[in-house]
Amino acid sequence: MIQSLIRRAKQTEHGFIDIQRAADEYFGSTDPNTVMETARSLYGSKFPEARMLAVFLFGRLAARSKESLAFLHLRVSQDDNWRVQEILAKAFDQFCSDIGYDRALPIIRDWLADTNPNTRRAVTEGLRIWTARPYFDEHPQVAIQLLSPMRTDTSEYVRKSVGNALRDISRKHKDLVKAELKTWDLTDRHVKQVQQLVTKSGKK
Repeated sequence: MIQSLIRRAKQTEHGFIDIQRAADEYFGSTDPNTVMETARSLYGSKFPEARMLAVFLFGRLAARSKESLAFLHLRVSQDDNWRVQEILAKAFDQFCSDIGYDRALPIIRDWLADTNPNTRRAVTEGLRIWTARPYFDEHPQVAIQLLSPMRTDTSEYVRKSVGNALRDISRKHKDLVKAELKTWDLTDRHVKQVQQLVTKSGKK
């Protein structure tokens, strides 16, 4: 089974849809303990596509397994492949969706405060579009309050994600985001960079 999953994952050279579909199919037809064993085996692969599949599985397990959530937090966040990091963001969103975004708030805050930029970005990027998610759709100010402090993040990788996320929110909540931007110190070049992303027009 492991080898067949790896072969299927390796066929996806671009994107992730079929890898996600493979994870969903396997998760839906297999008991959680076996899924955990499979995910661990897949994550040991040298092929990033296999590790991506593993991360999807850990994301599906995380709501019911502290071990899976910890694996995402402490192990997957260290992976040096950018595609794996993209799936980490999706896996974190899966976890939040499964337990409820309001119940996930303590974990969201914990990950945003992590020393690893990959962990912080998994939140800022994974929950996009934030205000399209349950809870945040009715509490956009909470999303803004969580994202805004990240404007001074030491990682440009994270700051860009924050700027894009706030721009997403501003499409429906322009006044709330505008009011927040007025409180920012734009003499800080990092803050200015994020502000420019937030206010960037999509028009050509």
